[in-house]
Amino acid sequence: MDIKFLTTILKQNSPQDYLISLVILIVGISLFRFIVYLGFKLLNKYQSLVTEEFQKDLEKALKKVIPPIGYFGIIYFSLKRLTFNSPLNTIFRYGSIIIITFLGIRFLTILVNYSIERYYSKQNKLTSEMISGINLISKIFIWIFGIIFLLDNLGFKVSTLVTGIGIGGVAIALATQTILGDLLSYLAILFDKPFKEDDFLIIGEYLGVVEHIGIKTTRIRSLNGEELIFSNTDLLNSRIKNYTSMKERRVLFKLGVKYSTPAEKLEKIPEIIKGIIESVEDTRFDRCHFASYGDFNLIIETVYYIYGADYNKFMDINQKVNLGIKRKFEEEGIEFAFPTRTIHLDDAEKEEIEITPKNRS
Repeated sequence: MDIKFLTTILKQNSPQDYLISLVILIVGISLFRFIVYLGFKLLNKYQSLVTEEFQKDLEKALKKVIPPIGYFGIIYFSLKRLTFNSPLNTIFRYGSIIIITFLGIRFLTILVNYSIERYYSKQNKLTSEMISGINLISKIFIWIFGIIFLLDNLGFKVSTLVTGIGIGGVAIALATQTILGDLLSYLAILFDKPFKEDDFLIIGEYLGVVEHIGIKTTRIRSLNGEELIFSNTDLLNSRIKNYTSMKERRVLFKLGVKYSTPAEKLEKIPEIIKGIIESVEDTRFDRCHFASYGDFNLIIETVYYIYGADYNKFMDINQKVNLGIKRKFEEEGIEFAFPTRTIHLDDAEKEEIEITPKNRS
C-alpha cells in the first residue's frame, strides 16, 4: 500500500475533523439502534390494533429495508465531514449513488409488492399465484426505471441510451412477439378473469381442470389424467366453456310412451313429472309437454334446472328424477315405448299362409 498516498489523505483533514466524524458515526448508530428498538417496542405494545399478519409483514419490511438505509445514511453524513482527494471523492460519490439507488429499488419493490398483496387479498380478486405474477412484472419495471435513474446520475446520456433501447426494442419485439403476446394474454387473464385455477374448462375437444396459470402458458389437467399445456394467446383465442362459473345447469330430456296409452293417462304425465322434479332438492321445474308423435311412440319433452356446477351432483339429481319417473309410471301402468313393427294382413294373405305349409308337407 502507498504510505505517501495515505499520508496525503490524512493531512487533508485535521484531527478535529476525524473526531467529529467519529462522534457523528458513533452517536448516529447508537441513536438509530435506539429508535429501531423503540419502534419495535411500540409495535409490540400496540399489536392489538393491527392483525398478526400485518405486524409480521411490517417487521419483515423494517428489518430488510430500514437498517441498511439508516446505517448507510449515518456513514454517509459522517464521511461528508472529511475532505478527500479527487479519486476518492469520485469513488465515494459514485459508490453513494449506486448504494442509494439499489436501496431505493429494494424499498420500492417491497412497498409495491406489499401494497399489491394487501389490496388484492382484501378484495379477494386474485389467487396467490396471480399476485406473484403481478409482483414479478412490477419488479421488472421498478428495476428498469431504477437502472435508468442510476445511469443518468452516473453521467451517461440516458436519452441516447433510451433511443438505442427503443430501436433495439422494436427488433426484439419482432423476434419475440409470440412471447410478448402470451405475456399480454396473461395480463388479460389476471385482470379480466375469464377463468381461474381449479375451474373446469372445455376448450374445443379438450376438457379439464386448470392447475396453473403462468406468464406464457396455462396448464390443464384432463379427466384422463394427462396434462394439457396451452399458450395463453391460443387459449384466449379459443372458445372456452367455463362450467365452474355456472349457477344452474339446464336439463332437457325426451321419453316415449306407447301409442296405446289412454289420453287420460297421457294428460297426467306432465303433472307426474313436475311433481317428481319439484320433490328433489336443488331443482327448478321449467316445463313438460306432450310434444309430438314419433314413428313408434308418443314423445314427452321435459326441461328443468339443477342449481350449481358440480357434475357429480348433477348426475345424482338426474338419477333421482329418472328413477322417480320409472317408479311412478309403473304405478300408473304407463308403459315406455320401444321400436316395434306391426304387419297387417288381409284374409287372402292369411289363407295363403295357412295353405302353403300344408302343400309343402
